[in-house]
Amino acid sequence: MTRAVWVKADATVGDWDVRRRRITAALEAGADWVLVDEDDVARVRELGDVSVAAFRTDGDVTLIDDAENQEQEARPDAYVTGKDGEGDGTIDLPNDFSGSADLSTLRRNGAVDQGAYVRILGKEYESFAEAAAETAEYTIVIGDDWTIIPLENLIARIGDETTLVAGVTGAAEAKTAFETLEHGADAVLLDSDDPDEIRRTVEVRDESERESLDLEWGTVVEIEPVGSADRVCVDTGNLFEHDEGMLVGSMARGLVFVHAETAESPYVASRPFRVNAGAVHAYVRTPDGGTKYLSELTSGDEVQVVDTSGHTREVIVGRVKIEKRPMFRVALETGSGDRIETLLQNAETIKVATRDGRRAVTDISAGDELLLYYEDTARHFGEAVEESIIEK
Repeated sequence: MTRAVWVKADATVGDWDVRRRRITAALEAGADWVLVDEDDVARVRELGDVSVAAFRTDGDVTLIDDAENQEQEARPDAYVTGKDGEGDGTIDLPNDFSGSADLSTLRRNGAVDQGAYVRILGKEYESFAEAAAETAEYTIVIGDDWTIIPLENLIARIGDETTLVAGVTGAAEAKTAFETLEHGADAVLLDSDDPDEIRRTVEVRDESERESLDLEWGTVVEIEPVGSADRVCVDTGNLFEHDEGMLVGSMARGLVFVHAETAESPYVASRPFRVNAGAVHAYVRTPDGGTKYLSELTSGDEVQVVDTSGHTREVIVGRVKIEKRPMFRVALETGSGDRIETLLQNAETIKVATRDGRRAVTDISAGDELLLYYEDTARHFGEAVEESIIEK
């Protein structure tokens, strides 16, 4: 599932300066949507590239003088109804509401995707949100005295017919919303002025989408110098933590953990953005669970970073350096008895994770155990396939 972060920036949060600061913080943090009043859509477009949802107002938008561009620039990506109406309690619902919601405004001409905004003020509003979800592309639910039970009920009852957006006030609530009933809300609507809270909520979104890998130990059965080969350094646009690296190997089913160059060395300065990953033929794991050849990587590609506990994230390739260097062939045996291999540069600065901690590949010998990721499956053009492939 792809999660999303919406940031609330309509007139209820303050004047335009307050709203603009929220929107700017959302843009800088990497939020997916901002929710504003219809009159602000054009101003949001001027601030940056983000999806814009807007509460429908009755007034004409006159912020753009150019008539030809006005409709395109001032139209949101999604209209949202419910504010100042039944959705937020301005117009009362019957206490025993359990029927269909009158959401004809969700079908206004010219609106591509539509949203419903519902404050959960009581049990009848849960029913109203369920009815809205049958029509709305996005169903935004806000709990004023929020408990997890209404969200659980809505997650259990609402299916794929809508994108369920849960209102939150911070990253901790966002984490709970994404994890509720294991499935979680599809998105959160954050109501906060704090740029750090907005950033942390986006980080929670990213973490919720990342896989966690079960790494294991493989025993070195052979390590030998094999002459020179074309070696690939992957320089990323991101800094690595000390326990992070990449998964690389000659065989896609078994990838060896290679540390980033975060450690100081008497030979060269640290390069905390770099992984000296191996030879051009080797695979590297990508964020979608696939693989790429190291020789295929180019600036702008995404590759997967993993730490020694198996937590993953994605980073952007900034540059790939290919140079001829002396190499080691490292052969390992997995716990299941399979044999995998990789080529790594013969240099003290290339570090792998062993049972005894981080160690230079030049200090490795037969019998040592290295951290790796193993999956008993074949690959075709980087995708896992159910077929017999022999790699040796």
